[in-house]
Amino acid sequence: VLDSQYGTYVWPCAVVLAQYLWAHRRSPAGKRVLEIGAGVSLPGVVAARCGAQVILSDSEELPQCLQSCRSSCLMNRLPHVPVLGLTWGRVSPELLSLAPIDIILGSDVFFDPKDFEDILTTIYFLLEKNPHAQFWTTYQVRSADWSIEALLYKWNLKSIHVPLHSFGADKEHLASSSMPGRHTIEMMIISLAQSEGT
Repeated sequence: VLDSQYGTYVWPCAVVLAQYLWAHRRSPAGKRVLEIGAGVSLPGVVAARCGAQVILSDSEELPQCLQSCRSSCLMNRLPHVPVLGLTWGRVSPELLSLAPIDIILGSDVFFDPKDFEDILTTIYFLLEKNPHAQFWTTYQVRSADWSIEALLYKWNLKSIHVPLHSFGADKEHLASSSMPGRHTIEMMIISLAQSEGT
């Protein structure tokens, strides 16, 4: 992949999330998986190769990213994986008609703070529709001020931190990159918080 713009480059977070999927490859097998903000779709492709029923999605406003999803599927002999245009924060017919989901994947979707609430609005909608589902996400810590804690609380979501060493993703060569700056990658699993009294 030659272009390092958003969804046309394999970012270190995608490599880490793909490593998690591979380390836990029995978990996605037979499950229904949706990757949001998929771009070149490395985590989604790995999930499909592990036996998951995968749907890839990226913004309906980014046809180049949707084409990247399709190209990745073809290059990995996964021609039947559906690719949908889903824009964060927007309730579209495609979002409303999604089949049940077990796992939502998102690598480095928490990139621009202006998108954080739209992302979590979409995740909340999907988790409300699929209360047993989880959102597996990796993100790069770009600022000490980076936090979604208040938004998680607002949307009645909880998160569990997943240490990278627990799935062999703490090696520098795994998520190394030629990008300037520090590359601290974190992973968390987000789910619906339990209502009081349940």
